Amino acid sequence: MADYANDVLVETQWVHDHLNDESIRVVEVDENQALYVESHIPGAIGFDWKKDLQDPVKRDFLGPKEFAGLMGDRGISNEHTIVLYGDRNNWFAAYTYWYFKYYGHDGVRLMNGPREKWIAENRRTTRDVPNYNSATFHVTSVDDGIRARREQVLEALGGGSHRLVDVRSPQEFSGELIAMPGYEQEGAQRAGHIPGAKSVPWAQAVREDGTFKPREELEDLYTTKDVISGNTPVIAYCRIGERSAHTWFVLHELLGRDDVRNYDGSWTEWGNMVDVPIEKDV
Repeated sequence: MADYANDVLVETQWVHDHLNDESIRVVEVDENQALYVESHIPGAIGFDWKKDLQDPVKRDFLGPKEFAGLMGDRGISNEHTIVLYGDRNNWFAAYTYWYFKYYGHDGVRLMNGPREKWIAENRRTTRDVPNYNSATFHVTSVDDGIRARREQVLEALGGGSHRLVDVRSPQEFSGELIAMPGYEQEGAQRAGHIPGAKSVPWAQAVREDGTFKPREELEDLYTTKDVISGNTPVIAYCRIGERSAHTWFVLHELLGRDDVRNYDGSWTEWGNMVDVPIEKDV
């Protein structure tokens, strides 16, 4: 993985070789938790993206205390290196990677390819749920520099201070679809995109098996689409922040762009707000 800006990816073979490494905690993060119950990498801890990692009342993720408590209860300490993977082409694994980085934990890696790749390679799986001893996890810092909020997106409109990249499907970007089929509960009252945003669907950054394209191809993709433009900061968004976390990972971690933020409010927030500009291109 030396071609990328940061050493943050691990191959499936590397994960296989480290299954008995006590300094590693493999974590599967799924939208569909039934998949983890059905089978998972031996020793992997399972997180349900919504049930475990989201605030049960307000639309936000867990606070620092709650996040630290969850990690400690599942046997994850600050000394562990966390290796993340999951369903949906690693959308929610990438979101959780961004989450760990937001809360100051640098010892985190993403498996290069989702759970489907591990299974397609006929690698060993299990239904056994690990029972690790509780551990101590502390949130030592919060990195607000990688998270965008609606005020920052509003400030970026029209002024050229940021590049906005919409990583949803072309149909969502154009306003043809208000939400992905099956995700109407996470949609918005209005369809379209944030004015000035560039459309670069997340899937253009990966191969068919979900592994990331070479650095040169990624640089070319985002430069050609005018997302990368000199030192101009970038804000990525999608529907609820999971696909844009995947693109954040590409830009920030693989390409080494320091000033990239994930707008996790994304279209579910923007498309429901009153008196904000929206563009449609059908």
